[in-house]
Amino acid sequence: MNLTEKVIKEQFPFWEKALATALPELPGKSVVVTGCGTSFYLAQAIATAFNMNGRNAIAVPGAEWARRMDQYLADREDAVVIGLSRSGTTTETVQAIEASKQAGLQTIAISCEPDTTLLKIADTAVYLPTHPQEGIVMTVSASLMLLAGLRMAGVKMGTVAEGEAVLRAAEGVVPLIKGRSHFVYLGAGTLYGMATEGCLKLQEMSITFSQAFHPLEYRHGPISLIDDKSVVVMLYSEDTLADEAKVAKEVQAMGAKVIGLGGPGDLSIPLAQKGPARALELFPALQLLGERVANQKNVDTAQPRHLSKVVVLQ
Repeated sequence: MNLTEKVIKEQFPFWEKALATALPELPGKSVVVTGCGTSFYLAQAIATAFNMNGRNAIAVPGAEWARRMDQYLADREDAVVIGLSRSGTTTETVQAIEASKQAGLQTIAISCEPDTTLLKIADTAVYLPTHPQEGIVMTVSASLMLLAGLRMAGVKMGTVAEGEAVLRAAEGVVPLIKGRSHFVYLGAGTLYGMATEGCLKLQEMSITFSQAFHPLEYRHGPISLIDDKSVVVMLYSEDTLADEAKVAKEVQAMGAKVIGLGGPGDLSIPLAQKGPARALELFPALQLLGERVANQKNVDTAQPRHLSKVVVLQ
């Protein structure tokens, strides 16, 4: 077991602390969730949860919000901006919060490092301590920021034990991924953000090309790439499970193996939660899949190619 896997499996006590952390009430009538890389993909999931609970919300990459917020939200009056950054020093996210303050918007920062630039400049700061051994690839910190964002959106979270159970079941992916080199992540609504994040995790951890799509949208062109080297990770939504299961059957008939989180597949992993809470429940399994593909390729996930722990623009 390398350091990345160790940290993934030791994340659950940090969940417990984050579940008990007091979070601010959000002012304003609309919400912008911003971040970079993993943080932006988490923002996508969090924004859908706000919308589902009656609060207009969008997710925007940090650089885009800092430079052209008028192209993403026409009516910014009384909006609140939530910035996500593990390090609290990511250049574009810091810029996004600074630009928001200059525009007279309320700001909230969520970070996993104390006393960071982002926490200091935001109107409200949320600090979530992460695993001290977490490396370049975001694992525990990503789970914690997702957890906090979903809670702020009013999502009733499941139990830590449910996430642990899904992670254990995910060990069953090993025989399915053997010799496979094409990976696709499919998810709808809140789980589309998790599909994009799972896709990124696989790329970072195993240097493997992967793609993310909405499940039914995948049939409109991209499905042409499916063959017997493909693995499709289906993140099932309970309200559209029947339609998504049809897509899973189609790709299986074309030679793909399907990992079904919350629904049928060559490996089917049950999920206890419904709605946005599923995002956190299945997240560690997506992290472990990246590790297992990396193991197959003898790639050290503690030293991902071309990446650094903090991205700072000079």
